[in-house]
Amino acid sequence: MIALRQVALQRGTQRLLEGADLTLHAGHKAGIVGANGAGKSSLFKLLLGELAPDRGAVEMSGGQRIAHMAQEVAALDRAIVDYVLDGDGELRATEAALAEAQGQDDHHREAELHGHIEALDGYSAQARAAQLLIGLGFAQTDLTRPLADFSGGWRMRAGLARTLFMPSDLLLLDEPTNHLDLDALLWLEQWLVRYPGTLLLISHDRDFLDAVCDHIVHFERQSLVLYRGNYSTFERTRAERLALQQAEAAKQQARREEIERFVARFRYKATKARQAQSRLKMLERMGDIAVAHADSPFHFTIPSSDKTSHPLLVLDQARLGYRDADGNETTQLDAVKLTLLPGQRIGLLGPNGAGKSTLIKSLTGELPLLSGRRVPGEHLAIGYFAQHQLEGLDLASTPFQHVQRLSPSAADLEIRNFLGGFGFHGDDVFAEVGRFSGGEKARLALALVAWQRPNLLLLDEPTNHLDLEMREALTEALASFEGTVILVSHDRHLLRATVDEFWRVADHRVEPFDGDLEDYRAWLKTRLEGERREARAEKSERKAESEGPKEDRKAARRAAAELREKLRPLKRQRDRAEQAMERVQDELAAVEEALADAALYTDAVRKEELTATLARQGELKSRLENLEADWLAAAEELEAMEAELNGS
Repeated sequence: MIALRQVALQRGTQRLLEGADLTLHAGHKAGIVGANGAGKSSLFKLLLGELAPDRGAVEMSGGQRIAHMAQEVAALDRAIVDYVLDGDGELRATEAALAEAQGQDDHHREAELHGHIEALDGYSAQARAAQLLIGLGFAQTDLTRPLADFSGGWRMRAGLARTLFMPSDLLLLDEPTNHLDLDALLWLEQWLVRYPGTLLLISHDRDFLDAVCDHIVHFERQSLVLYRGNYSTFERTRAERLALQQAEAAKQQARREEIERFVARFRYKATKARQAQSRLKMLERMGDIAVAHADSPFHFTIPSSDKTSHPLLVLDQARLGYRDADGNETTQLDAVKLTLLPGQRIGLLGPNGAGKSTLIKSLTGELPLLSGRRVPGEHLAIGYFAQHQLEGLDLASTPFQHVQRLSPSAADLEIRNFLGGFGFHGDDVFAEVGRFSGGEKARLALALVAWQRPNLLLLDEPTNHLDLEMREALTEALASFEGTVILVSHDRHLLRATVDEFWRVADHRVEPFDGDLEDYRAWLKTRLEGERREARAEKSERKAESEGPKEDRKAARRAAAELREKLRPLKRQRDRAEQAMERVQDELAAVEEALADAALYTDAVRKEELTATLARQGELKSRLENLEADWLAAAEELEAMEAELNGS
């Protein structure tokens, strides 16, 4: 259990918590949300013992193993798989003791240590570490490469893998999705859902919080408010509470004014003085109900250029990739043929490293084509946002100067009003960019893109470093943007709210994807399973080839190919059943959550709703049983045929 009792905490001149109470029980998965600077990371430091409260107490169950992700990962010469394995300090110490015992021929000690390693699940450690790294986007060939070979973002992924590998009862993750693409994020989401311990998660990704968390801790007015349910439930519950709070505040204000009028009229009249004094005391006792301020500090639009072209941009039989200093070419995408039209809204999907960022850079013209043609329209005006934009900001200048350099004739008031929409108010517009946080720099980079009135907006992971309120403001701005949008993002809420179509970037091709994000998740899962099965089949074929005569090997290859052809419809049948089961299970979970509402059974007005909900529950359970039977039949037949293929 974790408990904060009347905790007060101040950092510098800022009061973060005052009389805060919070209780979390073992197994809770809690999302930590609140404005930037509210104290979310400081809460983690309290739990880690790196900070002490100014007042109050932090209580935690004894013996808890805590895993916490480091904010930076050094560029070490150590192989990344070894770096991850180092996360289990007890296992590493036992392995070192075993090596020492072996060197001393102490067989009794060796046997004892082997037993301890087995108890620590140490013999599967290498495979578990590799699985974590591959799930987070590393290739098998990367595992033995040193950390120093990778960029900061990839080293952070390795740090996340190390944190997940650590044996823990309490897992503290601060923005773990910042350096992930959509595929790695989906994998991490499923891993955290299965995590058996207590999880505290700071994230600005609402879909991620929805999928993983069963509680939300909200930093609000220097206190901590605990909500049951995921982020969407938190939003609904808080909105209802704020609406009620507004109504109560209005009612209280009316009552206050009535009392004040009575006191003003009668406090000096002898016959009414006692009543006036009584009501004056009532007025003093009446606690203020704070008027809720739920408005975001960010409100902006992205104006589109007055002129446009039809088409805006064409790539014709283009080959995209990179040339090194020696002129050697690396092709990532081939035969790319696309036409961008005014008003299109496109989301790019695809596995890590497939070439999404390469496509974006090639569209901007920043990355020259290896071959083919790039034909821009006469009035093409590109707005491009990528993470390296933050590195290109002038750290010695101010937000005001950045905008003024783009438009020297713009009025000072116009610039200040514009920057205010991105959260730069008052003297903030004249603050040095070098002192800004990552979120503030990202807001400024977005502001500079918006100021230039593009008609083609190319956004490569624009939400990294942005908090929930700024993400929501960006979502609204993109939804109302009149130009063309191409978006790469791991924020599924942003994708769903702002794009009309998806393109899949995979297998060196760019092609339309007929489906939504749930279809993409299913495609990705099927693709990964297919790759594993093909790898097993190839291994079996190689084994058969090495063991049998030449003619037998040819016959075996033909038989294996025929059998694989027979497997395909069964695989499709099984995968369709599995996807249908997932959809029914999700709907059934929502129905059963509704049935958990005690008021549904006691409120006479809701009898029809109760009957309908119970009927729907029975219908879904029956459907789920049929789907499970279909899935089991297909899986058993498939397993039998695969066993035949593998020669077992």
